Amino acid sequence: MVSRLSAEDLGPFVATPSLLIAYHFVIAGRFLLTIEGEPTIEVRAGEIVLLPRNDVHTLASGSGLAPVNAFDLVQPSAGGGIEQISHGGGGETTHLVCGFLSSEDLYNPLIAALPRMLKLDVAQGTSRDWVDASVRFAASELTEGRFASSSVMSRLSELLFVEAVRQYSTTPGDQDAGWLKGLEDPRVGRALALIHRSISSPWSAEALAREVSMSRSAFVERFTKLMGMPPIRYLTLWRLQTAKLHLRETQKTIAQLAHSIGYESEQAFSRAFKREFGLPPARWRDQQSM
Repeated sequence: MVSRLSAEDLGPFVATPSLLIAYHFVIAGRFLLTIEGEPTIEVRAGEIVLLPRNDVHTLASGSGLAPVNAFDLVQPSAGGGIEQISHGGGGETTHLVCGFLSSEDLYNPLIAALPRMLKLDVAQGTSRDWVDASVRFAASELTEGRFASSSVMSRLSELLFVEAVRQYSTTPGDQDAGWLKGLEDPRVGRALALIHRSISSPWSAEALAREVSMSRSAFVERFTKLMGMPPIRYLTLWRLQTAKLHLRETQKTIAQLAHSIGYESEQAFSRAFKREFGLPPARWRDQQSM
């Protein structure tokens, strides 16, 4: 079956989010998960797969099967419990629980650094016992319609995400460059913290290098190797992504916004924004409200 969360699906639970992460936890059985452009992965009992981009994905018992839309299969539960899907037959039974995480942030560098599919085996890792017990208890309660506390379920979803990221970040070879690798490095991590804490400061490569006690050339080389881009390019992208969020969510004027993210003039900000996204900020904002 083909599935993807939409903002409308979450109406009873959260306000319209800017970012969605779907996940599936397999209680029994197995399934194949496919995203266009990525290798198919198998997810077995006791494993959770997260989709940090909320990509359209296919769940199947085997290859070569004609997919159906998951939303056509959803069955409302009596008494306002969780909705369920019962589909197929004749083969091995697979039982899974589906959930989501949402955020109002338009862009998050941690999530941007993650792969499109992230599989977690809850039987692995230092916290395996209580993660496994918590997930199985929640799955059992949800199935029986007894799990009424959305706050508890939210905390569990966050726990699963944190544990998946922890496993991913500590697995050798899973990531070559990006925010996670930079964060692990004491000096590059310190520079990232400075940028995010004070985005409007007039940072230069020299100033950041000075703050982390490195020469400019050594700092730029180290930052670029770990982050996949030079520090000022990263700063520019973070400023512009922050600008997108404010353009959509606030009534700040272009001049106010430019100043708040570190540009000396509205014109300089508009040029940088158009160079990156193809439209000046005022026109981009207008398109979001159409």
